[in-house]
Amino acid sequence: KLAGNNRVKPVERLDDQDALVLSKCLLNIKGVTDVDFSCIFNFVLTHLLLFLFIFVCFLLRQEENSSLHSLDLTFNDFEDQGAEILSQSLQSNRTLLSLTLSGNKVKNTGGMSLASLLQLNNTLRVLRMANCDLKTESVIAFAIALTTNQTLRCLDISRCHTFGSEEEWHWTVHFAHMLAVNQSLLELHLGTMGIMTCGIERLSKGLLFNYTLKYLDLHSNRVTRDDVQPLVDVLMKENSTLEVLDLSSNQIQDEGAVLLSQALASPNCSLRELSLCSNSIRTEGLLSLAKTVGQNSTLTHLYIWGNHFEELVCLAFKNLIDSGRLDPGHIDVRAYEVDGHVYLSHVSQTLRRQFYEPKNNSSTTTFTRQEESTNRTSPKGIRFFV
Repeated sequence: KLAGNNRVKPVERLDDQDALVLSKCLLNIKGVTDVDFSCIFNFVLTHLLLFLFIFVCFLLRQEENSSLHSLDLTFNDFEDQGAEILSQSLQSNRTLLSLTLSGNKVKNTGGMSLASLLQLNNTLRVLRMANCDLKTESVIAFAIALTTNQTLRCLDISRCHTFGSEEEWHWTVHFAHMLAVNQSLLELHLGTMGIMTCGIERLSKGLLFNYTLKYLDLHSNRVTRDDVQPLVDVLMKENSTLEVLDLSSNQIQDEGAVLLSQALASPNCSLRELSLCSNSIRTEGLLSLAKTVGQNSTLTHLYIWGNHFEELVCLAFKNLIDSGRLDPGHIDVRAYEVDGHVYLSHVSQTLRRQFYEPKNNSSTTTFTRQEESTNRTSPKGIRFFV
C-alpha cells in the first residue's frame, strides 16, 4: 500500500526514476495480493505511462503464479491510452477481483474499452470508475455489457458527463433494461449524473423486475418530491432486496420524506440504511420519518444532516437515540440542550460508501456476508419493455 495524499495536503508525487525503481523491485516480489497505487504517480510522459502498464500487465498475465486480487490506481493522471492497455491485459486474466480507476480521465474511448472487457472477463467483481469523464456512449456500453455479464457485483460510474434531458433519456433506457435482466449486480453508484424525473421513472421500472440489487446510490442528482413515488414502489414491492439507499443532496422535501416514511412502514420494505442529507426537508417530513422509524421500521442507519431542524424535530430524534431505537453510531446528529431548549448538532458519520467487497481465500473465492444473505428469486416468465 503506497497510496499518496491527494486532498488533505500536497505531497511530492513519484516521477520517472521513482517509478522505475519501484517497478524493478515489485517485479521480483512473489505473493502480492493487493496493490494500492492511488494518488502517487505524476504521469507527465507517455513512456512512463506505458512502462507502468507494462509492469501491471506482467502481474495480471501471470496466470499460474499471479496472486493479485485488488488493484487501485485512483487519481494517477492516466487517460484513455492507459485504460485501453489495462483492459487488454485483463481480457484473459482470471485472478483480479477488484479494479479501482476513479479520478483518471479515461473519457469515452477508455470507457468503451473497459465496458467491452466486461463482455470477456468473468472474474472481475468490482469496478469503480467515478469521476472518469465518461460520456453517454460509454455509459450505454456498460449497460449493454451488464445484460450478459453475470459476475460483476459492484459498479461505480458516478460523475459522468451525461447531463441534459436527451442524454438522460438514452442512457437510462439502457440501464433500466439492464436492471430488469441482470441477476448479479449488488451495488450500483449513479451519483452526480443529472438524473431527473424521466430518468428516475425508467430506472425504477427496471428495478421493479430486479431481485438482487442491495445498494443504490443516487446522491447529488435532481430528484424532487415528485420523483419519489417510483422509488417507493420499488421499496414496497414483494420480495424487495434494496438494503441501502443514498438520496443525499437532492430535493425531495417534506412530501418526498413522507412518501419514504410510508415505504419504510411496509412489511415488504427491506431498507436498513438511508441517507437524506441536504434535501430541504422540514418539520412535517422529518417528524414522519422519526415516527415511522420509532414504531415498526427495520431501518438501522439514518442520516439527515443538512435539513431544517425545528425543536419538535430535535426532540423526536433525541427520543429515538435515548430510547436505543437508533444507535448513536448509526445517525449523523446528536441532541444537546441550552437554556431548556433541545438542538441537534452534526456528527461526522455518513452512509458507508462501500457495500460489497470480494475476498479470496487461497484458490476459492468467497464473498462478504451481504451476498450470502437470503437468496430471493425473481418471478418466472416476466418480460420487460421500456
